[in-house]
Amino acid sequence: MSEHFDGLLERLRAAGEPTRLRLLALLRHQDLSVGELVQVLEQSQPRLSHHLKALSEAGLAERLPEGAFVFYRAARSGPGKELLDTLFRALGPAVPEFETDLERLRSVMAGRAASAAAYFSSIAETWDAVRALHYPNEAIERALLELAGPGPFRRLIDFGTGTGRMLALFAPFAAEAEGIDFSHRMLTVARANLDSANARNARVRFGNVTAVPFADASADLVIIHQVLHFLDAPADAIAEAGRVLAPGGRLLVIDFAPHDLEFLRAEHGHHRLGVRHDALANWSGQAGLNLEAPLSFAPPENSAPGLTVKIWRASKAAAIREKAA
Repeated sequence: MSEHFDGLLERLRAAGEPTRLRLLALLRHQDLSVGELVQVLEQSQPRLSHHLKALSEAGLAERLPEGAFVFYRAARSGPGKELLDTLFRALGPAVPEFETDLERLRSVMAGRAASAAAYFSSIAETWDAVRALHYPNEAIERALLELAGPGPFRRLIDFGTGTGRMLALFAPFAAEAEGIDFSHRMLTVARANLDSANARNARVRFGNVTAVPFADASADLVIIHQVLHFLDAPADAIAEAGRVLAPGGRLLVIDFAPHDLEFLRAEHGHHRLGVRHDALANWSGQAGLNLEAPLSFAPPENSAPGLTVKIWRASKAAAIREKAA
């Protein structure tokens, strides 16, 4: 038998079981942890883990480790997605078992939102202290949308997604949007925010911005928002952005201009006191990106001291020119 035939049989065997179909229906709706799936389906964790392993091995689901947690999502490309699209199209929209599961899922999501709200409340004071030092976010976001262009974007990737704000902002202009972050608690906040914004095309996952879990040339827009000043090796993040950008793709970097507010290093974990244009230009050049002069947003007049926010745009060449003979 051919490899294609064998693979199809494996996927059919994996999907052909009631609990697994219910799992797949939930995972097509959104990424969920094993614990959340246990709450929705009211089955034991070992039983569901066994089913999820079978779905993952058959290419129908993707396993996303996140510290002590493991999240799962339905296949979003390739033969696995093709089979799922066919199966769920045949099942139709009104399946009583799926509708009951989605109702339970809404209750679980309410718990996720409460957890996110509690965490964000615990950091709100320090978060607001930094926000007060720079230009209003609303104006910065308008500039970001203008610099990105009208889209539509095939795929957007947000490095260090934090609360997921960039994903929510750009989701209406992207077929697919995905963010990564190294903090499980911030990912909890992001998931709750995206659910609240009904941004169904936006997902988040655990990941390191200096070694992102994405294929070469797989995105046409990458955003790095207020991340570089936290990094030991920001050049590695820019190199990863250059790697995952498709020809003609754009990178947007938002960060602080150089400053001398040492308390941000001591009290807020800033590794660098701002980002220099010449340094970013050097990192961008090494990554095969052409960096433009930044837009600058001065701090509020009543903010002393304050932070200047800069937005840089870099582009990847649309095509590699052949060397002259």
